[in-house]
Amino acid sequence: MSATEPMDSVFIDVVIAEPAASDAGLAKKLEEVCPVGIFRATASGTEIVPGQLDECVLCELCVEAAPAGAVTIIKKYEQ
Repeated sequence: MSATEPMDSVFIDVVIAEPAASDAGLAKKLEEVCPVGIFRATASGTEIVPGQLDECVLCELCVEAAPAGAVTIIKKYEQ
């Protein structure tokens, strides 16, 4: 599944919009800022690490590190 599509998880999905998903520099930045290892930098951009999405602590460091609107965190539950 591509980084631009929501991944299977129980609580959280993360969507990275193009062209940000293909930006290798942004991928490295996302990998560095995420405290729970949701992102992996590859030569072709950002990969979301399977099984890590539900580890998200909603710190929004990824949202702050990316251009406006590039990273969206989707909560699959009501508070």
